[in-house]
Amino acid sequence: MPPRAPRSSTPRYGLARVLSKRGLCSRSQGEKAVREGRVRVDGRLVRDPEFPVAGHERVELDGAGAEAATSVYVALNKPRGLLVTASDERGRDTVYGLLEGAGLPWLGAVGRLDKASEGLLLISNDTVWAAGITEPSTHVPKTYHVQVAGHPDDGTVAAMLTGVVDQGEPLRAGAASVLRRGDKTAWLAVTLDEGRNRHIRRLMQALGFDVLRLVRVAIGDLSLGTLGKGQWRHLTADEVAALRRRGGSGSSPRTLRRGRGE
Repeated sequence: MPPRAPRSSTPRYGLARVLSKRGLCSRSQGEKAVREGRVRVDGRLVRDPEFPVAGHERVELDGAGAEAATSVYVALNKPRGLLVTASDERGRDTVYGLLEGAGLPWLGAVGRLDKASEGLLLISNDTVWAAGITEPSTHVPKTYHVQVAGHPDDGTVAAMLTGVVDQGEPLRAGAASVLRRGDKTAWLAVTLDEGRNRHIRRLMQALGFDVLRLVRVAIGDLSLGTLGKGQWRHLTADEVAALRRRGGSGSSPRTLRRGRGE
């Protein structure tokens, strides 16, 4: 029989959620590990991902103590063509290949960029911090530089701010401006304070413009800066704290979300 949880007034969380909160894996990976019989609580095998844990119990993953991992915060300049996923069933290249050999613990993407998009991507094992950035209610702004075919005018910019409805979803920009115009294309600066799936691409398509390139250049006050394509760096303590403030108190016990930004 599975072990019975002790009665206590201490707040308790599901076992898979505890593994995620400790920065050891994602919630779904934790659920999989528990069901596969890789997790023990106080020496007893537990296969229920929702088994309640108060925090004082000894939790073991793959035979090793599952203490909270040191928090790691990474900024990465995602190149075009890489997937933002830990693994791909078709064997395609992912952003995690850029981190191989660095000796980092498990890390999860804080939001995402689609395969064709580029630029600033945050990766961390601090799931509470990450949730504060990706949670729609916190409205942490993300800024993009967007190359489109054609020449959007002031009317286009006004329409981006007013918004459109596409497939039943409202799509709008929090801020938009024309950066420069070429012979056949133009670059726009677009800021979103909430993101839906392929938000900018769908918004521009609805207004008659195809997106040629999409580069995320800032999240909150953190800018991509001079970080080279395919390169990454650790965030400073001040940068982590600034994003924590933008994301609210960060006290909500959530897992990393697959935020939808561009």
